[in-house]
Amino acid sequence: MSERRKPVGVIGTGLMGTACAKRLLAAGFDVLGYDVSGDKLAPLVALGGRAALSVAEIARACDKVVLAVFNTEQVEATVEGRPGLLASRPQDSPPLTAICVSTCDPERIAALAARLPADRLRYVEAPISGTSDQTERGEGLGLIGGADAAVADVRDVLDAICPRRRHLGLAGSGGRAKLAINLILGVNRAALAEGLVFAERMGLDPAAFLAVARESAAYSQVMDIKGGKMVSGDFTPRGFVTQSLKDFSLMLDQARRRKQQLPLAQQYVELMNGCVAAGEGGLDNSAVIREIRRRAG
Repeated sequence: MSERRKPVGVIGTGLMGTACAKRLLAAGFDVLGYDVSGDKLAPLVALGGRAALSVAEIARACDKVVLAVFNTEQVEATVEGRPGLLASRPQDSPPLTAICVSTCDPERIAALAARLPADRLRYVEAPISGTSDQTERGEGLGLIGGADAAVADVRDVLDAICPRRRHLGLAGSGGRAKLAINLILGVNRAALAEGLVFAERMGLDPAAFLAVARESAAYSQVMDIKGGKMVSGDFTPRGFVTQSLKDFSLMLDQARRRKQQLPLAQQYVELMNGCVAAGEGGLDNSAVIREIRRRAG
């Protein structure tokens, strides 16, 4: 079997992993997926992908693997654990390239990429700025970090998943950019939610106000992506509250290391913690409007 015809692995078939798999399948790739929650593989199979029984199976079958797991710890375990990609890769195989679309601790990812034996496993960081829906439509922006040769080797996979992308430097660079971008997005979401609640309390119709706001100097893409969900109360997840809380916790940790206060990020964490306390961690992060409403009075 030629290298081009080998399947592309996808480890983690939640919202983002499935969006990436859809892009790969549409581009003609054979996709072999794995998730610790077996029920998450059914949608991938229905789309035309195949289910693997383990990370080890993907390490043996694929030369290119997309990682779409939840956090840094899961990335490290998937790459270096037993049985992980590195331990399970046959010794006589060409180097496997892992393309990670998860939002992680950039310092730990830089250290991970640096300690991997390049003749066995190479690491390309590719967190995507955009929701899973935007990624599925090819509208997400890939924030690429990694050695030039490793990035070039997976250009075909990156072309399929994120035709819009920027190569920002070595591994860690993409994650740093993603955290800063997500800070802006999260604060924008909270500001939009607060503005909608404020308008509603003053007697304005929220849907009508949102339409006006889109034409105003306050416009941001968040109004298009999250505004309708806030107004309708449809919090079907496209980016979980728990994911936002994880990302903002990473931001605050990075800021502490650099002796920088992030007051708006701290306030956003308090709002997300309020949502989690109310049992809303599995909802879309636009549910921040619920926590703002609860703060009446």
